[in-house]
Amino acid sequence: MDTNHSTARRDVVAGARTIVVKVGTNVLSKDDDTLDEDRLDSLASQMHLVRQSGRQVVLVSSGAIGAGIGLLGLEKRPDDLPHLQAAAAVGQAHLIRRYDDCLNKYGYRAAQLLLTANDFRHRGRYLNVRNTLRTLFEYNTIPIVNENDTVSVKEIQFGDNDRLAALVANLLDSPLLVILSVIDGLFDGDPALPTSRVVPLVEGWDESILGMAVSTRSRRGTGGMQSKLEAARMVTAVGESVIIANGRNSNVLADVLDGKPVGTLFRGLGESLPAWKRWIGYSVAPRGRLLLDAGARRAISQRGKSLLPIGVTGVQGEFHKGELVALVDPEGIEFARGLTNYNSHDARRIAGRRTDEIEIALGHFKYEEIVHVDNLVVTGH
Repeated sequence: MDTNHSTARRDVVAGARTIVVKVGTNVLSKDDDTLDEDRLDSLASQMHLVRQSGRQVVLVSSGAIGAGIGLLGLEKRPDDLPHLQAAAAVGQAHLIRRYDDCLNKYGYRAAQLLLTANDFRHRGRYLNVRNTLRTLFEYNTIPIVNENDTVSVKEIQFGDNDRLAALVANLLDSPLLVILSVIDGLFDGDPALPTSRVVPLVEGWDESILGMAVSTRSRRGTGGMQSKLEAARMVTAVGESVIIANGRNSNVLADVLDGKPVGTLFRGLGESLPAWKRWIGYSVAPRGRLLLDAGARRAISQRGKSLLPIGVTGVQGEFHKGELVALVDPEGIEFARGLTNYNSHDARRIAGRRTDEIEIALGHFKYEEIVHVDNLVVTGH
């Protein structure tokens, strides 16, 4: 690794106050789908090292369904939701008990947080999750986060724990997200080919980066390199960094803390966004879409302006005042998100109008802007 890569790693680790560790099912499970007890012991030991370094640590752990498959004696991962949820119910209890046993050796207690996507979509619940984590940091506890698979259905699923880990990292101050998988990082080609090499540092995003992901899923888990890259993109977009590394390396977290060349480092892009704008841009699904003309896009993305009604050419979807909407340019590309000052009905009535025409259209006048710049985030999607 060259000097620039080494310096980048040291800088990223030095600036991290919390290490968010995501560990996948394949890392935690043996070939027979039972939990790898040695791996759990190793993780506990390494999380202890993180705490000794003066940092907090949060573990986003898969493995509940995998553990349940082994405990119930199933031959394969179930295909239907009720049996997946049953496996999760059995496996989650066993998984958190084993984490607690391992952490007790170092004086910690495991603190379980089971979440659904709704916990991030609703501002009050989002703040409750953050406040709970901050309070747990006051004690000798290690928060263990997982999706609440026993109640999750399609409408409230994260999709995979890579995305969940990114959301958790984005609600904390100065995080470093470490995604532990069963490969050594992002490869510049098919990892199965001997000519492929790990990319040590990524400092920008383009189609060539996303093209490096091999479109495969693991046998037990739900993600793959594509989902890990999407998670890394979510975190780097708000100014924080991510490392993807091999979780079967028993010293991987110690190596990360030492700034050693493990895995792939995705460097945060630009300045860190405040928590409020992280929630707007990357934690909530938009309820509708505002179609903008080219002038409005330039005013928002290049000059940091609010969205005025005159720049809106169309309104899609139904939404209430204060809900999140996507801002879409004339080519149909979403480039920003924000909280709307008007519901969809009123937004349609004032779209394309000058500010002095708002009262004429609505019979009242409250806001000059459909979306104020303070409640708007340019995402670059």
